[in-house]
Amino acid sequence: MIKKRLRILKKNFNFLGIDGYVIPKNDEFFSEYSKIDRLKTISNFSGSAGYAIILKNKNYLFVDGRYSLQAKIEAGDNFIIKNLNEILNCKLFKNVTLGIDPRIFTSGQVSKFFLKFNKIKIIKTNLIDKIHNIHTKNEKPFYSLKEKIVGESYLKKINRVSGALKKKKLDYLFISAPENVAWLLNIRGHDNPNSPIPNCRLLLTKHKKFYIFCEKKKLVKLIKEKKIANNQIINPERLNSFFNKIKKGKFIIDNKTCSIFYRNSLIGNHKIIEENDPIYFLKSIKNKNEINNMIDTHIKDGVALTKFLYWIKVLNTKKITEVYAQNKLEKFRKRNKKYLFPSFDTIAGSGGNGAIIHYKANKKNTKKIYKKDLFLCDSGGQYKYGTTDVTRTICFSKPSNYVKNIFTKVLKGHIAVATSNLKTHYNGKLIDIRARASLKKSGFEYNHGTGHGVGFFSNVHEGPQAISKSNTINLQEGMVLSNEPGYYKKGKFGIRIENLVYIKKLKGRLSFINLTLVPIDKDLINFNLLNEKEKNYLFNYHLNVYLNLSKYLSKKEKKWLASFI
Repeated sequence: MIKKRLRILKKNFNFLGIDGYVIPKNDEFFSEYSKIDRLKTISNFSGSAGYAIILKNKNYLFVDGRYSLQAKIEAGDNFIIKNLNEILNCKLFKNVTLGIDPRIFTSGQVSKFFLKFNKIKIIKTNLIDKIHNIHTKNEKPFYSLKEKIVGESYLKKINRVSGALKKKKLDYLFISAPENVAWLLNIRGHDNPNSPIPNCRLLLTKHKKFYIFCEKKKLVKLIKEKKIANNQIINPERLNSFFNKIKKGKFIIDNKTCSIFYRNSLIGNHKIIEENDPIYFLKSIKNKNEINNMIDTHIKDGVALTKFLYWIKVLNTKKITEVYAQNKLEKFRKRNKKYLFPSFDTIAGSGGNGAIIHYKANKKNTKKIYKKDLFLCDSGGQYKYGTTDVTRTICFSKPSNYVKNIFTKVLKGHIAVATSNLKTHYNGKLIDIRARASLKKSGFEYNHGTGHGVGFFSNVHEGPQAISKSNTINLQEGMVLSNEPGYYKKGKFGIRIENLVYIKKLKGRLSFINLTLVPIDKDLINFNLLNEKEKNYLFNYHLNVYLNLSKYLSKKEKKWLASFI
């Protein structure tokens, strides 16, 4: 099937005057998880980031370190797999003309990856859609969240953002990221598979007026609530005439999510200023209502995960598959009426599959879970109202000292992050060093960031904050991040321990507070490698888990959980 699609795609090249065609992972809304996945359609690669560059005689797939193994397995028969960084100075495409769809590329993407050695040609029709149209119609309308849930009215948020525009002597903010529109208007939708984000765009003026770019049928509930009037709704097909009619002024656009298509629609009549959408930062600071809802959500999720861990480690006696395990976990989550759907595709990797950082088991490739193998399970849920993401690595038989020592070093990194002094380690770059220190002493490393920002009943990954080798955003009270160091032995096992944390001021000092309440497998810990502070941390963590979850557990589950203290 893939070979046939590649063949059909290449037949267009001569007619269009191009030597190759570029397919990104993202859709028109630059969503991380989308119902439209053109990259998978042409390559079979299902990871969350990457580019395919199809030339007349060769096919290249560029992915980052998280996906190198996965890409070889899923696409290696038809593609040459390259590290994403290699695009930056890639002479493979020297003096060639590459075609792109302007709706799914930003000017930032193009200038970063594709302009150094080659020419870019705009192709108005998406060539992948011509081969295999994967567009699906979703008629479900957007809906509002109550102020007691989100903690701030949409009118106050508009006042804040419009005030910032006035202060900077700017006229308009074009909000091209749907998650930022969702935050501003306190709305959610049904357009994406793993998040409640409504696919739309919005123009906000310095005078607090806004216009939403979306089909009217998706807005019927908001019109009924009088949140949006008919004259504020702009059909996306009429955007050029709308931008031509409005008063000329200075526009902020964010080149991470404003496509070349939208940029070109603005650039003739208005002054364009490319900078970060200020909503990203505002959205990253959760208020008390949002944090309290997330705390409540993590208790619900912790109960489901703890019941699952008890079941798979203690009760289950069958030989089960990875798919069976992930479906069983989903059943535990579904017992709670507030649970909606996964916040991303569950990663359930046994043995060597655990070393594939973003592995996805399906009926075709699922592996049996053997007692001798480690089992890595990374999963999350969208609840009313909160988003979760947690990873646990567990064993079913006595592990070797080698495995226990590595697991313990990952745990030491996890504890080092959780206990960071945010006065001295005030950004993700500084904290990332702490996360890797214990592993690094033994010559071990992991090829991904240590943590990402997390949304409130939104995307499971959000910025601008992160814990990584390069992130220098100052961490502030109210931010939520993941804490997930790991280690991966190709073909053997994967280890990752992940909690979500939020930042709170305690006794005048910013600290990380755990949101995630799920036990950490003590059978994998070499306690001789832990110092007293680390042992105390682990004791207090499991005590907190027990105090919050025990009343929701059966007697046997409660007794098992008590053994972690």
